[in-house]
Order: sequence, then structure tokens, then C-alpha cells
Amino acid sequence: MCLQYMAAEEKGMEELELYVHIPFCKKKCSYCDFLSAPAEEDVQNAYLKQMDKEISAVSKDYKDVSVTSVFIGGGTPSILEASKVQHLMQQLRTHFALAENAEISIECNPGTLDAGKLRAYQSSGINRLSIGMQSADARELRMLGRIHTHKQSADSYMLAREMGFKNINIDLISALPGQKARDYERTLLEILKLRPEHISAYSLIIEEGTPFFEQYQKAQLMREKGKAQSLLPSEEEERAMYVLTKELLKSEGYMRYEISNYALDGFSCRHNIGYWTRKNYLGIGLGAASLIENVRFSNSTDLKAYLDEEFLSEWHVHRERLDLHAQMEEFMFLGLRMMCGVSSQEFYEQFSRTLEEVYGAVLEKQLKKDLIKKTDRGYSLTDFGIDVSNYVMSEYLIEKS
Repeated sequence: MCLQYMAAEEKGMEELELYVHIPFCKKKCSYCDFLSAPAEEDVQNAYLKQMDKEISAVSKDYKDVSVTSVFIGGGTPSILEASKVQHLMQQLRTHFALAENAEISIECNPGTLDAGKLRAYQSSGINRLSIGMQSADARELRMLGRIHTHKQSADSYMLAREMGFKNINIDLISALPGQKARDYERTLLEILKLRPEHISAYSLIIEEGTPFFEQYQKAQLMREKGKAQSLLPSEEEERAMYVLTKELLKSEGYMRYEISNYALDGFSCRHNIGYWTRKNYLGIGLGAASLIENVRFSNSTDLKAYLDEEFLSEWHVHRERLDLHAQMEEFMFLGLRMMCGVSSQEFYEQFSRTLEEVYGAVLEKQLKKDLIKKTDRGYSLTDFGIDVSNYVMSEYLIEKS
């Protein structure tokens, strides 16, 4: 059964989701290519001051729009002092119409949380935590460059529980250098003991520009060519971890609602679903991206430029109005990431054409190859299709004449 947030958007701007980017962290992890870095307190203060101005400026266009979710991401938002997070939330409440039942998430890292911060989050209306545990193995955490131990992770989680948080996500990474399926299984079992409401389980990608890329790019190329190497898990080992995730979490009652996301009943993440189903969302802060009424735009990724007073009149750069083809492409390759797939009715309502009119040849080909399956509402990926999802999605790009 599909989730309530997956219905086709009503005409007009009635709802909006917010993403707020805090680009600071205590230490850059070895695998991380996100827009984040350590910064002194004066830089953090200047950034938050400029963010206040951005919130005031951009909110004027959305005064009467109900904000259904807020996601404060990073970086590590939980490194901020409690009072700064409270101030940020007050600014959002002052300038936007936050819905009474809005889902409000903040990303946290173990080792940066304490009772005072958690109490401040609660008083500010934050009702969902996303904790970046990544692994329960000491060697793996050191290798990743994490600043915490598994004990600190578990302690942070239990403290949040004791203080009344009832919606917690845990982030995990698999296919780490030197990791075996049995190692990853131990991490999964440790996380399942905690019983979080939501688990995001990602396979490591070696990204250019990270220390991991310098260390492992040759091994990655060898693995992609099917050659033996000893630094990274083999494709077979990585596949075993993928199967473990799917089967263990299912056995414990976690519904897989998106390729990398699992949740107990009623706890699927609104922010995630909004992104994959192309709901209107507004990004605030350094490099933050937005999608508003089929216009994509983002802020500068240059911190110096963002902090420049003259930048106030030019918040949004890289603006692109999506044409009909681009909208249909995104509908397919984002929507197919959801386990319930894409809706034929929603496609027709949005584009006044049937899925089969636009993608008939691709759909027929992928059905025959068992990459997708026909459902009551449209089409979704098969298990095989999920395995080769990048290839599947690429076939929905429309050649421009």
C-alpha cells in the first residue's frame, strides 16, 4: 500500500517543505563529499546571522503556504549551541507558516549531543532526530574518520529516548573498505537492538575529492572491471550486505519504502518522500537547492560569497525552469526509487499524456527484462531492477529532437 504523502500535488502552492543547511562539522570524515567543513565560532555566528536575513527575504513569497516538514541538515547541525538552534527555529516559525503537525528533523552526530541540546530541540518543536551512527565497529569508525565510538552512539540514542523523542532515524553505511558481510551483520544486529523508527542504509560510494578517493580509486576501478583487489569488498560481498539489510530489517518489521530507506509503520520520512515525489521544497543556506513549481534553483556553494552583504539581493543562482520533458524524466527516475513506484494516474494528471504514450517502448522492454513490474497504480522496480537501478533510470531520459 502506498503512503499518504504520495498523492498527486494539488494545483497551486498550498504546501511547502523546508531544508536548512548547516555546513559545519567538528571534523571532515574521510568519505564525505557534502558541502561541509570545520569552522571557528565567529564564522558560524556570521553564517547564522546571514541565514536570518535569507529567511526573512525569501519567506515573503510563501507567507500563506503551509510548511509540512523542516529538515535541518549538514554538516553536523548538532555542533551548534542549543540557543542557536532555538533561535533558528524561532526565525522559521516567525517567517513561515509551520503546520501544527509538521515533521521537524535535525541531523545529529554522536559525541555532539547532550541533555541540554535535546531539551532545547524539544522546546523548539523539533520532533525527529537523525543520528549518524554509520557503524557499530570500532575499526570501521576510525577508518571512516568518525569522532565517536559505538558506545557514544548508543548512549546518545538512549539519552534521546529518555528525554521523550519518539521518532529517531539511524544512518548506516555498508561496503566499507575491509568490511565483510559478517562484520556488517553485527552492526545491523546492534542497531536493531535499539529499535529506531527509521533506518537509512547506504552503500559507500567513493567520491572524487575525498581522502577515500585518493586511497581507493584504483581498487574501485579494478572492482568495476571485475578484477581481483583486496581493499574494497567484492561485488559478491557487497551484494550479501545488501541482502542482509533487506531481509533482516523486513524480519524486524521495517517497511522498505525507498531504495535506501526503511521505517516502522507510520514513520516514513516526509522530507525523503517529498524529494522523491517532487513536492515543492525550499532550501535555505549555503548551497541549498530548491524545487518550486518546476523551477530548480540553488544558493552559491561559496561560503565567502554567501557571507557577503552584497549577496543579499542574489540568494538564488543556477536557476532552471524545467521543460515538460525534464519534468517527465524526473517523475520517472525519482519516483521509481519509491518501492510503490510511479502512478499512471498522477502522470496523466500532471502531463495530460499516459505513461504508455510517452514511455511505451521503454516500459515494454523493461517488463520483458524483469526490471520493472506492472502494479495496480502503475509501475515499480523489481528486485533485479533495484540492483541495476542506475541503468533502469537512465532509460527514461527523453532524446530531444
